[in-house]
Amino acid sequence: MKNNYYILLLISVVAAFSSCSPKGPYALTNKVYKHQTDSVVKVIKQAQPAMLVDSAGAAVPSEWVGTVNFNLRKPNYVIIHFTAQDSIQQTLKTFTLVRPQVSAHYVVAKDGKVFHMLNDYLRAWHAGISKWGSISDMNSCSIGIEIDNNGNEPFNEAQVKSLLALLAQLKKVYNIPTANFIGHQDIAPLRKPDPGPFFPWKLLAQKGFGYWSDELLELPPDNFDYATALKLIGYDTSNLPAAITAFKRHFVQTDDTPTMTQLDLNILYNVYRKYTP
Repeated sequence: MKNNYYILLLISVVAAFSSCSPKGPYALTNKVYKHQTDSVVKVIKQAQPAMLVDSAGAAVPSEWVGTVNFNLRKPNYVIIHFTAQDSIQQTLKTFTLVRPQVSAHYVVAKDGKVFHMLNDYLRAWHAGISKWGSISDMNSCSIGIEIDNNGNEPFNEAQVKSLLALLAQLKKVYNIPTANFIGHQDIAPLRKPDPGPFFPWKLLAQKGFGYWSDELLELPPDNFDYATALKLIGYDTSNLPAAITAFKRHFVQTDDTPTMTQLDLNILYNVYRKYTP
């Protein structure tokens, strides 16, 4: 009887443990996520003096005194991507494998479902080698949003509706400036084409996420320097043709050749004045 009691007790403990264990296709990766966030928390909790030595090798006096004035660093940019993959399942798999070394905070599926993959305050690996204005580490100050799209198709209504809801929440919670909603190609014009000419930047601008040119355009002044204007908006102009192409894929969309027509100059002048009031 005693043995039976212990067997029943063991079965009940295992059953209770099983019921508390994460389930589903991403149970293992969610467990890894929790383990890694626990590691981050341990780092944040460290409270120790700066262990310093001077040029002669002598210890520099140091003491830990915790301030009472601090909070988490908040994101200040939103970078929009397309996945360039065949399905949402493929993208989720890519972002839950170590080998690709890529991730994003959010992924928006074709049916409008939003997958939140990383706490907004943590640093995702989505921007890569990139630059916007004077910022060369966009991963550290931005939220990355991937949209399930292979790059050769329009973005559907369900996706755009969910994206607008997500952007509205992010803008409100983190007070992200209107100018700071940009695309991957904007910050990496030599490497990336996304979110591409099918992306509805005009609609986003109408909702307060980024800027768009006005319907009526005035001619820029004779001394208008378009390379300087692109740089002041934020583009890396070290490769000017790439910067022009990135600008046109975002703000013109009917033509992405690396040359500036009069219409392109008119659009650039109008947009430049919005980004640099």
